[in-house]
Amino acid sequence: MNQDYRKSGNRVHNLNLRIVFCPKYCRKCLTGEVATRCDELLREKCAELDCEGSALEIMPDHVHLFVAVTPDLAPNHIVAQVKGYISRVLRREFPHLLKMLSLWTRSYYVGAVGHVSQTVVQAAIENQKGK
Repeated sequence: MNQDYRKSGNRVHNLNLRIVFCPKYCRKCLTGEVATRCDELLREKCAELDCEGSALEIMPDHVHLFVAVTPDLAPNHIVAQVKGYISRVLRREFPHLLKMLSLWTRSYYVGAVGHVSQTVVQAAIENQKGK
């Protein structure tokens, strides 16, 4: 069996999601220590949700996340959990973020990624810094 497949219980799956979300009004607030801490928090929450993060990029005005998930997790649940947790912790640790009424916009992008294009998406996310 291909190593890209994951097993959990009586299921075998290969479900990968690309998730993109932005701070409110696309403010460029994800820089420096905030970006570093955001990266740590994203990895913590993904591990807690049993999502394997294979690519992650924090840009000043948006976040790209590429994760392998289990079929029992709905994409909207993953996004809500990640955004809520990160917002709560970042706003507690960085008081200047409290000036914003909310850290994240309500909108986000989620796309399922097929096995064939997985490497293309990972490369695109990893190359975001160069743009």
